[in-house]
Amino acid sequence: MFKVYATTPETMSPGEIAAHAQRAEAMGYDGLNVPDALHDGFLLSAMALNATEKIKVGTGVLVAFPRSPMMVAIAAWDLQRMSGGRFELGLGTQVKGNIEKRYSTPWTAPVPRMREYIGSLRAIFDSFQNGVRLNYIGENYQFTKLQPFFNPGPIEHPELPIFMGAVGPLMTALAGEVSDGMITHPTNTPPRYIREVALPRLEKGARRAGRSIDEVNLILGALVATGKDKQTLMAEREKQRQLLGFLYSTPSYWPSLELFAWQDKGEQLLQMTREGNWQDMVKVIDDEMLDQFVPSGSYDVIADVMKERYQGLSTMINFPLPDDPSDDVAAAKAIAALQGR
Repeated sequence: MFKVYATTPETMSPGEIAAHAQRAEAMGYDGLNVPDALHDGFLLSAMALNATEKIKVGTGVLVAFPRSPMMVAIAAWDLQRMSGGRFELGLGTQVKGNIEKRYSTPWTAPVPRMREYIGSLRAIFDSFQNGVRLNYIGENYQFTKLQPFFNPGPIEHPELPIFMGAVGPLMTALAGEVSDGMITHPTNTPPRYIREVALPRLEKGARRAGRSIDEVNLILGALVATGKDKQTLMAEREKQRQLLGFLYSTPSYWPSLELFAWQDKGEQLLQMTREGNWQDMVKVIDDEMLDQFVPSGSYDVIADVMKERYQGLSTMINFPLPDDPSDDVAAAKAIAALQGR
């Protein structure tokens, strides 16, 4: 069955995250993914971990390139220490425009840069845990100095998972080669896409590193429409329809559209953004397309819907917390069913 991860709205503030994490833990989730967008992913992770006892907390995903791998390594090591091994580090590249204009960080070829990023993290972790002399030399990153005063030293749970967000073929293969798992983008979760595109790319990367595909976790960041009744369910479907319209206005997310021969929809959405026609974007996402990308069903059936779609493709999956806490009991039953309990 599945390990089930709760999602966290990007708008959630640091003052709200502790209660959110406690609620997810009480409902029986295995993990909680926190964003790195409006608020700092490490700060949200620290507050969620500090407020809970059992649930895993991961960044899904932390924007890597504006941050030095050394700074990321120190923060991740601290979170792993304080939580007793419950932290998971998810990394992503973001797009060139954001890296250069939002973060004022130079852009270089992202695949070799991410390979070095993760390689340098593992070298730093090895130095932290085992006292190995730090000597990582790459084209993008060089780490050759770590005085004892600045080394935080070993921790009880040094096996800190590193996951990657990936969309394109080269980055997906890299995830299979160097990471502990890949977090899928919401646009890349139709079962056909996972089976025909994502898994073969992951396996290609895993073979390149002499690994088995079974050593690479696939975390499905699927959009899900669910609720206690038909009215709530339909409202959730419309919310996801609106989100898909926004996401597919970005050309880098079009590979899954191309698989279904819907690339013309992406072009329509892109043109709408150029015209400022945001209100009509939902009309492009018809019900056939919505059904392919968004598993839908009330709380009493959604677990069966998701198991039918994803069984055998992944063992880790996202499932949304209800907007209304009065629905937590019904949602918890669906979570337990996904977990096989």
